[in-house]
Amino acid sequence: MHTFDLSMEHITKIEGNASVKLKVENNKVKDVKFATEEYKRFFTEALKDKPLAAIPAHLSRICGTCSNSHIMCAIEACENVLGIKATEQTKLMRNLMMHGLMIRDHALHLYLFAMPDIFGKDAFLEFDESDPIQHKLLHDGFDVKSAGNFLATLIAGRSVHATLPTIGGFLKFPEPASVNEAIERLKNVRPAVLRLIEIFKNAPFHFDRQTKYMALVPEKTYGYINGVLETSAGEKYEEKDFRSHLEKTVIPYSQAIGYKYEGEGYMVGALARLNLAKDKLHTKTKKSATEVLKLFPSTDIFYNNLAQAIEILHSVDESIDLLSQNTFKPEEIIKAEPKNDIVGVGVVEAPRGTLYHKIIMGKNGKAESGEVIVPTGQNQVNIERDIGVLVQNLLNKPEYADNLEEDKRAVEFEIEKLIRAYDPCMSCAAHFLVVDWNMK
Repeated sequence: MHTFDLSMEHITKIEGNASVKLKVENNKVKDVKFATEEYKRFFTEALKDKPLAAIPAHLSRICGTCSNSHIMCAIEACENVLGIKATEQTKLMRNLMMHGLMIRDHALHLYLFAMPDIFGKDAFLEFDESDPIQHKLLHDGFDVKSAGNFLATLIAGRSVHATLPTIGGFLKFPEPASVNEAIERLKNVRPAVLRLIEIFKNAPFHFDRQTKYMALVPEKTYGYINGVLETSAGEKYEEKDFRSHLEKTVIPYSQAIGYKYEGEGYMVGALARLNLAKDKLHTKTKKSATEVLKLFPSTDIFYNNLAQAIEILHSVDESIDLLSQNTFKPEEIIKAEPKNDIVGVGVVEAPRGTLYHKIIMGKNGKAESGEVIVPTGQNQVNIERDIGVLVQNLLNKPEYADNLEEDKRAVEFEIEKLIRAYDPCMSCAAHFLVVDWNMK
């Protein structure tokens, strides 16, 4: 019967700093604390008195890897303040910008952070070049990520902290030669993405637990910008009403605010999106992934990674169509004057889940206040609960009753894998794990 305190000060292969503290008494999990360790940076406080034009770039600095989703969300909020309706070409380019982000960001997580666990490696660069499978996956990883980077740069100017999207449109438009190159790059990596889906379909890790799911679900085509907020219980909410169903939860030991829905934790991210909207995927994606899509809807948290791989395929397939079937022409930026006491809300699906921005206008066309709710903040409560259930399940197994030192290491590894399955984003840095065991 094990009794111990577990303190994981840094979690490896995630974006930023997080920690776990866990207490076990006589083989029973008594307390779990999952915390964001990044210091608060007060972005919404710094938002005050900023002109609308400065807000998207400002809020993009919240995160490096997800910066383009923050730009898109902030632009949407600002345009709602101004009453601007984007042109069809602007909508098209914004969809492509988000597809580039999804391909790049999901590839980063799946290849570099999650895949080493499947192959028993500490890092992606430890893959063996002399092994044909590992050699292929090494090159697949960089090729897929590169294709996403190229698409994002083509449309948005940069793959992180984009320079071309702005309130009312874009500052520059793709050249035909670059469009053709993007199409070829996307076509070339499609077989690699199919291999990626197969890897995560056959991954040996599973953890099932009933929870609620929430995502921005589009009316027609699977996407990341427009739609209605839906839950796995069937409720639907307009974007502007998001605060009516998200319950702010103070987590005293964490630097990030948590959120609940109807008093309980819930999950956002690729698994939630696929559970709620898999029928809206690109036709070619559904054809290539017919068998694997039968696994959804799913309560297996590790299938969040499989859902990310499927989303890469969808973004590749839809981007090829959008680039092939459209031409891009210069357009004037749509402009409008801000009014006082207007509230603008932006909602998009970032790689890790639903992202909310709210801007409240004050006097002189400047922001009076704002609010930002990020996906990992929403997933915090769920992750913490899942850690407790996971560890209790492990301790209930007969094989976890013999060697305390081996059992501790096994518990640590299983916790890390579960947290990585959520693909949390604490900030922009990954750290090595240091575990401090305080034995009783």
